[in-house]
Amino acid sequence: HNGADAIFMGVPGFNARGRSYDFQIEEVQEIIETCHIYGVKVNLALNILIFQNELEKVVAVLEKILPLKPDAFIVQDLGLVRLLRQMAPGQRVHASTQMSISNAEAIQWLEDLGIQRFVLARENSIKEIQAIKQNTTKEIEVFVHGALCVSYSGQCFTSESIGGRSANRGQCAQSC
Repeated sequence: HNGADAIFMGVPGFNARGRSYDFQIEEVQEIIETCHIYGVKVNLALNILIFQNELEKVVAVLEKILPLKPDAFIVQDLGLVRLLRQMAPGQRVHASTQMSISNAEAIQWLEDLGIQRFVLARENSIKEIQAIKQNTTKEIEVFVHGALCVSYSGQCFTSESIGGRSANRGQCAQSC
């Protein structure tokens, strides 16, 4: 009701906000339906790396969420992009900032995955972002607010190594 054209929320159990409340599938459905009534897009963050022992569970969650028709998934894991393409070939996919896309060559390299939007690595300068945009026709998104980790986007392993808590799963122990 306040003019947003899109919202972003985590896929239950599989997003980089490990210490936040995870919506239940029924809540995800209600949110998507309500947003779509008002012309607001719903982008679901699936912005973590999936471990082998999680694959069956993520497939089960996707089987419940895909029929709800989210507008896009924001994904870090390249294998997960391929899985989404198999399960829902027409599903819109955005490359998460955790994918660490920091140049136009990386976007070109991923062309066969059919990713429509690239959320660039947060460490890119304005000049670098301009150069990337001049060399691609893909949609580009950048962070303009929020924390910038001292590590590179999506590449921090310090917290997990020292404290056993994965920063890439929203459990950062602020080891730095």
